[in-house]
Amino acid sequence: MGLVLTEMSSALAGTGTVGVAEAVRRAAAGDATGWDWLMDQYGRLIWSITRDFKLVESDASDVVQTTWLRLVEHIDRLEHPERVGAWLATTARNECLRNIATRRRLVLVGEEYGLELIAGHDQPVDEALLAAERASTVREALKALPNHWQRLMELLMAEQPYAVIADRLSLPVGSIGPTRGRCLDRLRVLLEAS
Repeated sequence: MGLVLTEMSSALAGTGTVGVAEAVRRAAAGDATGWDWLMDQYGRLIWSITRDFKLVESDASDVVQTTWLRLVEHIDRLEHPERVGAWLATTARNECLRNIATRRRLVLVGEEYGLELIAGHDQPVDEALLAAERASTVREALKALPNHWQRLMELLMAEQPYAVIADRLSLPVGSIGPTRGRCLDRLRVLLEAS
């Protein structure tokens, strides 16, 4: 396979954007040498983007894998296959931003944590009580959601990657974000009503 990849690299090296388009065409057709060539050409680019966002290694690995997964999902629909590098860079940046947003999510405090933990953060007692009451209200609103939405929210709050969530819930990766949006909209309505 290394010899085939070297031959393909030699054949594509002098052809510029035609060579990139050819590699994309081969990869879309299921040719492993096309994928190997693309990964060889653009792998370092994707990793460098994760470094620009200062992601920890495990998050960077998730972003890299998700970026390649997105290419697998969309390779046959690329309008400009010769610009796959720009497409990968944009996708990697979007995945980095998604990863950062996931890390900033509010994690609900479970019932196993009492006021002593909250009070340990040097919050005044009334703030701790209000926080506990808000957490309880959110937990109650979550219980009013359909079971599959509850499970989705649990996995999202546990900061699981979309690929893991998709596997555990038997959902397409692309439906997780829109479903999460509908779920949060429903939660907002339930919380405003309470």
